[in-house]
Amino acid sequence: MPVQNRTPWRNVHIYDASDPDKVLDGLLLNNGVTTANFYSMVEIVFIFDQDYTLRDESGINVGRDDHPLQPGKYLIVTAGSITVSDETWLVRAAPVSTSPYPEEFRHAIRERDRGCVMTGRGACGAAVGFFLGLETAYVFPKAYEHHWIKHNYGDWITLQPESRRSINSIQNGLLLWRDLRIHFENYMVSINPDDNYKIICFIYDDNGIAGTYLDKAFIEDPKRPVDQVLRWHFRQAVLANMRGQGAPVFECDFPSDSDILDDIMSGPKASEGMEFEPFTRLAGYRICN
Repeated sequence: MPVQNRTPWRNVHIYDASDPDKVLDGLLLNNGVTTANFYSMVEIVFIFDQDYTLRDESGINVGRDDHPLQPGKYLIVTAGSITVSDETWLVRAAPVSTSPYPEEFRHAIRERDRGCVMTGRGACGAAVGFFLGLETAYVFPKAYEHHWIKHNYGDWITLQPESRRSINSIQNGLLLWRDLRIHFENYMVSINPDDNYKIICFIYDDNGIAGTYLDKAFIEDPKRPVDQVLRWHFRQAVLANMRGQGAPVFECDFPSDSDILDDIMSGPKASEGMEFEPFTRLAGYRICN
């Protein structure tokens, strides 16, 4: 059965000070999250019409600084209203191993990165085109190209691919180890371009990358993903993991004799999954949040 939401692993919980018995949101805390980071995440999830502050369960105001955030209960204190953001969250899919990424896109990402961008570990066979275990990942999902076009996200791209489809630009992709690619496409790990390209993990950090930063040489490469797509992904990750009970995690490992459509319909957010499934079948994807 799919995980219905992302609350079971949370160790930070957010409350309205005027109703301290009702949990609003939360997250799983990993290394590298500062109190300043926490404030910025809260401001993605909530909309305020007056100034606010965060207070810990001891009644001490939390500063907006570089001190590490601690697990526990935090109260939002404000004289104004607190509104949960209705910013769109896009159901994300992780491609199966035979996913038909455009060869131009895959080749460009491999040639630029030569290894996993997040861990910094290179592919030992990159010189001869051997990238076993490494997979290309779209920052903004290819399956939502209609959304990309509608909102003019192509304007972010300065390096157009030969296909002239801006979503396939090298500036919208990363090379990652397969497990990290799945986590990245599930919004369980992301990169904050507004904090020196810090890696933020929203799930248990098995790779020891939480709170680390992308390599300086990668950041200075004009072919790297543009800040706008990284920022879009980071906001999506915050919404998926912190807003309400968090976004559901759809099953990715379907038994060979299962009916994927039936499994989606019996799971959480079935309507979104069904809307996405017909397209992703054609594109070689399976629903995975």
